Amino acid sequence: MSEVRLRYVADVNPPSRLFEKLADDADVTFLPMEAVWPGQRLDTSRTRPKSSVAVGYTRFETGDVLVPKITPTFEAARAVLVPDLPGHVGTGTTELHVLRPMQSLDARFLLYTVNTHSFLKLGEAEMYGVAGQKRVPDEFLRDLRIDLPPLDDQHRIADFLDAETVRMDRLAAMQIRTLATLQERREAGVHAEITGGRHQDSRESGLAWAKTLPSRWQTVKLGFLARMGSGHTPSRSHPEWWMDCTIPWITTGEVSQVRDDRREVISKTRERISELGLANSAAELHPKGTVVLCRTASAGYSGVMGHNMATSQDFVTWTCGPRLDPFYLLWCLRAMRQDLLGRLAMGSTHKTIYVPDLQMLRIPLPELDEQREIVTRIRNVNARIDGLVDAINTQLALLAERRQALITAAVTGQMDVTTARRVNA
Repeated sequence: MSEVRLRYVADVNPPSRLFEKLADDADVTFLPMEAVWPGQRLDTSRTRPKSSVAVGYTRFETGDVLVPKITPTFEAARAVLVPDLPGHVGTGTTELHVLRPMQSLDARFLLYTVNTHSFLKLGEAEMYGVAGQKRVPDEFLRDLRIDLPPLDDQHRIADFLDAETVRMDRLAAMQIRTLATLQERREAGVHAEITGGRHQDSRESGLAWAKTLPSRWQTVKLGFLARMGSGHTPSRSHPEWWMDCTIPWITTGEVSQVRDDRREVISKTRERISELGLANSAAELHPKGTVVLCRTASAGYSGVMGHNMATSQDFVTWTCGPRLDPFYLLWCLRAMRQDLLGRLAMGSTHKTIYVPDLQMLRIPLPELDEQREIVTRIRNVNARIDGLVDAINTQLALLAERRQALITAAVTGQMDVTTARRVNA
């Protein structure tokens, strides 16, 4: 096995003569970054007329290897081998490097080489640019030193890795499907508890998101059970309002804490506001136990305040009265999330749920003791499901590590693929 710079066995970001020969009205495969995924997840279904392809967009051909150049996509090992395309040519995002193997380099061997842990770490070290927009430079790829066995050995290594990674990917896909099933079961369980699915006697609910409810349960306008409030942002043009900030202030940055519906209580916030800022704005100090619902950028996600807190204008709040348990209301809001987003949220890019619609919300209302029993059952069932989810995610992480280690060992000669044994380096 010899070591060689990549520039001598592959063209880096070469021009595409095939693209130039196409008629202007010809349809060309187009790959946005979200479509660039390894294996069967690579989506080549999108097309664009050649005339609409902007200058600077990547041009690639069948058999090329595409390497995302920008963080964090590069680090995610999302390099792909271009399959057989109509006209053997395609185009895509500007954030792709194109590697075109020469005759001495098997394209599949190259693909595995640029998906090794060592390649990714070297690329990360060479990135340039500002945080969040760092890119891998062309010269890094051209100067990259790779271990290059004879072509026949490259074929054998690629064949071995094709078979092994397909097996691993199938196992990972099964686990991912199981995760989806568990999530569906979790959501269905919450919905069944909130709508009284264990009760035999039922009636039509009159709610858009629930067909039936137990006959003895009421449906009550939420405003009759809890005081509705909101929040505000003190003016940034008054620096003195942002000094001595001690009041926890919930913004859309806290949505990440409750996005998976595991956490109920929001106790910590990234930002705080001051007593002076509170006094000089429409922000309110809400008591511990107040329920919050995000109604803008991350619309539909909810939590319960763990302390006395304020919120930005992106949230609506409910401080529950004596007939309503705040955690029962929390799970009501989570059970109706899809209805809130599908029926009430407005906007194509950034969904917003408007306050007048939220003022009209109605919820099922069992007795207070039953509300608390429902919350306990939801927590118990979710805890069992979440334990299974955590175990599967651990298995997926271990499988990804093994996949990466296997690829690295095979392409660097640490493994004899004819016997699938490690050899001394």
